[in-house]
Amino acid sequence: MTERAALLEEPPPGPGVATAPPPDPRARALGLPRGLLRTARPRQWVKNVLVAAAPAAAGDLFRRQTLHQLPLLFILFTAAASAVYLINDARDATADRAHPDKCRRPVAAGEVPVPAAYAAGALLAALVPAAAAVLCNPATAALLGAYLLMQLAYCLSWKNVLVVDLVVVTAGFLLRAMIGGPALGIPLSRWFLITAGFGALFMVAAKRYSEALRTAREQRTDKGATRALLREYSDGYLRFVWQLAAGGAVLAYCLWALESGGTPAGVLPWRQLSMIPFILAVLRYAVFADRGTAGAPENVVLRDRPLAVIALAWTGLYAMAVAGV
Repeated sequence: MTERAALLEEPPPGPGVATAPPPDPRARALGLPRGLLRTARPRQWVKNVLVAAAPAAAGDLFRRQTLHQLPLLFILFTAAASAVYLINDARDATADRAHPDKCRRPVAAGEVPVPAAYAAGALLAALVPAAAAVLCNPATAALLGAYLLMQLAYCLSWKNVLVVDLVVVTAGFLLRAMIGGPALGIPLSRWFLITAGFGALFMVAAKRYSEALRTAREQRTDKGATRALLREYSDGYLRFVWQLAAGGAVLAYCLWALESGGTPAGVLPWRQLSMIPFILAVLRYAVFADRGTAGAPENVVLRDRPLAVIALAWTGLYAMAVAGV
């Protein structure tokens, strides 16, 4: 039977039969930019608010120069982190397809071609330090360059090295917290660096602990693939690390608050009082760490109302200390 005869014998669709709509060219054109944006992890951008930590700790948050520079620092760090996510997902596309959750990432799902993710990530990685050197200063460009180099090395090999992976992720948080100092000419207190470092290690170790517990559950139920490194950490070791880091952060903050000296007569010691909500915040976050539900720190910080109230109380007390009320 010829092709023409086959077409003649095939009846046309009836009035009640639905036909597939033709592909929308506009949707196809927007598919790649939308996929690249999703690969850049917009939900993770909240972490970059930490660029305000150094000027806030120094009491310079509301200076005109600070208010002008902080949005720029936020954008630069967001672009740097996005570059790392793009390159990481391009490199791990094959492994992510075997993961129960990561298989939905745009690169793994085929929504973003691997070469496009590599190209977008490389372009951002090249532009960020150059833009920081022009718009800020060489020190800011150097810190952003160091962040990119560490995180790219993490993507390539360091994420498979015990302890080193914890250090690199912690250093990423610490660089976020300290970059406002060099960018705005603000000296960084040693206590600020110690508190920020231990606080970052606390959250990173709690995240790994939660992921390790989830890995153990998935192994028992035969669900999907997981990172091999998580199986090399023992639950006891990761618990020890986040507990040690939590204690170090609390001790450093308390020593810093007490070292600040006395206050004028008739004025409450706001800085010393701020130790109370700080300790409560650590204890509250430790609840999620202990349960193994701190795998997504941004969800814990944004969704837990008691933690939000504690954070507001700390902000109010610290603001009073900075204002000298």
